[in-house]
Amino acid sequence: MLKENTGALKGVKVVELGQLIAGPFCGQLLGDMGADVVKIELPGVGDPMRVWGNGTHKVWWQVIGRNKRSVSINLRVAEGQALARKLLADADIMIENFKPGTMEKWGLDPATLHAINPGLIIVRVSGYGQEGPYSDRAGFGGIGEAMGGWRAIVGDPDRPPSRMGVSIGDSLAGTYGCMGALAALRVRDQTGRGQVVDSALYEAVLQVMESLVVEYDVDGIMRERSGSVLKGIAPSNVYKCSDGEYMIGANGDAIFARLATAMGQPELATDERYATHGARGVNQVELDNLVDAWTSTLTIDQLEAKMIEYSIPAGRVYKAPDMLRDPHFAARQAIVEVPNEEHGSVKMQACFPRLSDTPSSIHRAASRFPGEHNAEVLGERLGLGAKDLAELAERGII
Repeated sequence: MLKENTGALKGVKVVELGQLIAGPFCGQLLGDMGADVVKIELPGVGDPMRVWGNGTHKVWWQVIGRNKRSVSINLRVAEGQALARKLLADADIMIENFKPGTMEKWGLDPATLHAINPGLIIVRVSGYGQEGPYSDRAGFGGIGEAMGGWRAIVGDPDRPPSRMGVSIGDSLAGTYGCMGALAALRVRDQTGRGQVVDSALYEAVLQVMESLVVEYDVDGIMRERSGSVLKGIAPSNVYKCSDGEYMIGANGDAIFARLATAMGQPELATDERYATHGARGVNQVELDNLVDAWTSTLTIDQLEAKMIEYSIPAGRVYKAPDMLRDPHFAARQAIVEVPNEEHGSVKMQACFPRLSDTPSSIHRAASRFPGEHNAEVLGERLGLGAKDLAELAERGII
């Protein structure tokens, strides 16, 4: 069910001009935290995410479109651009993820908007950033993952690079865009001035590449694809059980000693091949085979009981049905039901992170069609009446 908006950003006005994933994910995060997000979509067509997803029913939109009001404005024409500028005149944050130069062409560039609204925070998400020799190139999340270093190290070493099963490059760029917007809000509270948040897809991916660059710079180490393990970190892998698979992360010295005891082989913890982090890394394949031979004799339930008994970080490899029936997910309301006109309700991930005093919430279901809130938003913000709206619609402006 929908909840009351008690979020930390309640009262913050956001205008989202982006589409697909990276920009709209930033808007989703801000909306979850209570911001009033007005999403501008192309009249009649809307965001392509409305028809993306697997299965007969395209329900991905229900997640990325939640906590937003939809307004349809044709930004490709001067009158539509003028409407957008009016909406942005008292906004706190604008999000866009068009190809660099597009907003300038539409008269919605930072200089123009800051002349109208000096306090506006402008989040710009793009493939390569707003300047540099590649800035005018088209870029999607997968390209950012490749250039940022992610794709080269994902998959098995004897196969081409793999992709993660979700659009992680887009989501990371949207997350960093949101983070930048929150930092900029803090500065604006002190100075009254807005600024531009430049979130490039490839740089968002680069941020989570850990020691990839510095290891090469200092030691010439080139991190490569290593399948299901992180090279040198052992034992930490998905292991076979008699009825499925189970993840164990026992790469710390004390934790490995407990695992060796649980395995009935406590001598492994003092064996020079496995006694230290470095030694276990060198003998990673051999050690993984030992652990796998042991786990294969147990069911998942039996193995999990031992992991809990010996306080070893471990967990089941979940798919959606496992999440929906798990008591911990239920206790923390990690998955919630949201009312839906077509399906009655749909289950989806809840808001994260959790704030104790101003909790985020899903307080508005995704809009049913582009421009569903035209009358509400354009009437409330711009004072347009039914006659004005009808005329704009007839001319294809909204």
